[in-house]
Amino acid sequence: MGQARLSDAIWKPHVVVAAVIEERGRFLLVEEETDAGLRLNQPAGHLEDGESLLDAVRREVFEETAHRFEPTALLGVYRWRHPDKGHTYVRFAFTGTVLGFDPTAPLDEGIVRTLWLSAEEIRASSPRHRSPLLAKCLDDYLAGRSYPLELLHELAPGRVDDA
Repeated sequence: MGQARLSDAIWKPHVVVAAVIEERGRFLLVEEETDAGLRLNQPAGHLEDGESLLDAVRREVFEETAHRFEPTALLGVYRWRHPDKGHTYVRFAFTGTVLGFDPTAPLDEGIVRTLWLSAEEIRASSPRHRSPLLAKCLDDYLAGRSYPLELLHELAPGRVDDA
């Protein structure tokens, strides 16, 4: 097998975070504009350079819903390849609590509105899901999956002795 250039040999998935937020039997979702039309999703988005996973999910939830979110557990880590775009996503999904709501905060571009839906309503809307990750994360949450945040280890830049 020939030697590939380093840049050709490194596969880079899109790392994203998401939050499964439940209050009184209803789950916080966003309705957002996509290439395929209006779709439903958990509050979710890309991890930014230099950002921790926990800071990313706090930021994404606030930007997309105007709710302040505090993650308390890791729900799971999910890998999904978009069938049309060919992009692979690695999603770190968290559960936690809402600490407040800012009705004056603008929602991210593309977010049309937020919704609180029951599990049954979410399942009934499956043709409008942005990806199968929405249903899989919901199912795992309802099955009681939960992992301590201590599973995550994020080392400071430049530290190689702890790796």
